[in-house]
Amino acid sequence: MAAFAHAVGLGYRYLETDVHATRDGALIAFHDATLDRTTDHAGRVTELPWREVAKARIAGTEPIPLLTDLLEAWPEARLNIDVKSVGAIQPLADVIRKTGAYDRICVTSFSERRLAAARRAIGRPVCTALGPRGVAALKIASYASGFNRILARLAREGVPCVQIPPFLGALRVTTRALVTTAHALGMHVHVWTVDDPHEMNRLLDLGVDGVMTDRVTALREVLLARGQWHPPERPPDE
Repeated sequence: MAAFAHAVGLGYRYLETDVHATRDGALIAFHDATLDRTTDHAGRVTELPWREVAKARIAGTEPIPLLTDLLEAWPEARLNIDVKSVGAIQPLADVIRKTGAYDRICVTSFSERRLAAARRAIGRPVCTALGPRGVAALKIASYASGFNRILARLAREGVPCVQIPPFLGALRVTTRALVTTAHALGMHVHVWTVDDPHEMNRLLDLGVDGVMTDRVTALREVLLARGQWHPPERPPDE
């Protein structure tokens, strides 16, 4: 929560997190499948009850937040949510329903099956990103025609963005041709995870619409220098 609060305090209104569900269905905003790497506890999240996970401290000090904590702490923020496991799908749908956050989220996953299952579980249209097959189709479409009709249908059906890395091994994924193709189809392009200011500038020069980073201060400095930093207006003090 300290990291999210820092980003919001800087003026960010788009946040990104991953979600896992505990054994008893609590949905946590946490990247890893286990507690071992980043906390003072150990064990697989899916095998532990929330009461045990709640005792873990990130870097020895910070508790692991529930997704509802983020949604309720910053009601004006938009959240990009990466569904990391099948067991997180129904708890995610329950949280979205409980908080009414349908218009504040974008659901993504590295699994086409998890994305499809999440759409079904949520039960009404929400923003989702392209899955791996859609990303591959977009990459091919940036070289040759033939996939644009499929991608245009996905865009109309609530898949208005593609989220990709700059590179995949030696393959340059994020290119000007891909960005141009995505924009022609009405899709935004979000790139992850970019921590180098020079790479941030290169991608912004290509026209990408979003940059995911762990270095939020560095990204803000890049956007300020480019005249592209537009934080939300704050109400005057009463």
